[in-house]
Amino acid sequence: MRCAWAEQSDAERVYHDTEWGVPVHDDRLLFEVLALRGVQAGLAWRIVLTKRDAFRRAFHDFDIGAVAAMSDAEMAKVLSDRAVIRNRLKIEAVRTNARLVARIVEEEGSFSAFLWSFVGGVPRVNARRDSDPMPVFDEASDRMSAVLRKRGFRFAGTAICYAMMQSAGLVDDHACECFRRR
Repeated sequence: MRCAWAEQSDAERVYHDTEWGVPVHDDRLLFEVLALRGVQAGLAWRIVLTKRDAFRRAFHDFDIGAVAAMSDAEMAKVLSDRAVIRNRLKIEAVRTNARLVARIVEEEGSFSAFLWSFVGGVPRVNARRDSDPMPVFDEASDRMSAVLRKRGFRFAGTAICYAMMQSAGLVDDHACECFRRR
């Protein structure tokens, strides 16, 4: 059995079975997850998953330096790309956040170490039955969001941070019945 949320589409099943909740320590991948979770705001995750390859093409495979250096002309090209979600605020936030991630890497050594510090460096494992509501925030995501927003990050509210934490394995919310449960 897999978590019920992942039974809505093939894209969600594959994502759940191969990525969701797997600990990520690569700065580029963590930036990608944060960017895509920000783009997701107000939308179903399956929509973002179907457009993920287009976002990777538009944003240089989420290379932090390349995204941070994107010109206004490149950003305009992304906004005209029908393959991505063309929300100006979300698209602009990706570049802004890349610049801020680059600053964190410069100051802290890595984006990974910075993010993982909010959970003490080890994944938090929640005991959740599949019939229980899915958590959408916790004290760690509240703290992470506050710090990121103070640094100038956009689309980094506590629910977005928590979804990123779930995606990148900082927190394990697989149902106890799920075959992916640690």
